[in-house]
Amino acid sequence: MQALNIALFQAIAAGPTPDSQALLWFAASVAEGTTWVCLALMGWVAWRQPAQRSYAMAALVAAAAASFIAQELAEVIGMPRPFVVGLSPAHIEHGIRGALPSAHATVMFTVGLVYCLRAATRKLGLAILAIAVLTGWARIYVGVHFPFDILAGLGLAIAMTGLFWLLKQLGQRLVAPLIARDDLRAH
Repeated sequence: MQALNIALFQAIAAGPTPDSQALLWFAASVAEGTTWVCLALMGWVAWRQPAQRSYAMAALVAAAAASFIAQELAEVIGMPRPFVVGLSPAHIEHGIRGALPSAHATVMFTVGLVYCLRAATRKLGLAILAIAVLTGWARIYVGVHFPFDILAGLGLAIAMTGLFWLLKQLGQRLVAPLIARDDLRAH
């Protein structure tokens, strides 16, 4: 599997001598800046759609949990980054901690998928998923991730979104009726 991972990396990455400085600049900008774009989009939803504020906050909590788990897994797994093993320079500044799964991919895919679960935020969720795919490509291109790091981030995001959905269902079925019952008693 690692041979396939390396072959895919070499096919996608800029490598030691990028063909286009403009493409390298674009990829570096995407690799470093899209997290802020996603955060701004989440803030925009919370500001422009007051009915979605609690859902946006829940998505933010899911993203924080996904980030924590991704970073802990990366530490335990200890998969080196492409620039650490000499396959490419890191075209952006980056630490050498474990790379699998990608925390960027995990968080962005988690937010996109969580937003896709709700009709009112689905279009934004699809936009965030598109940004996550672009960011995954960019982080490979600039030499800080292997393709399987990004795919592992997507897999973890799917699991986190499944957990989010399950907790949401449990909350609606178990907690909401208890709150409604207590509200009736209070009146």
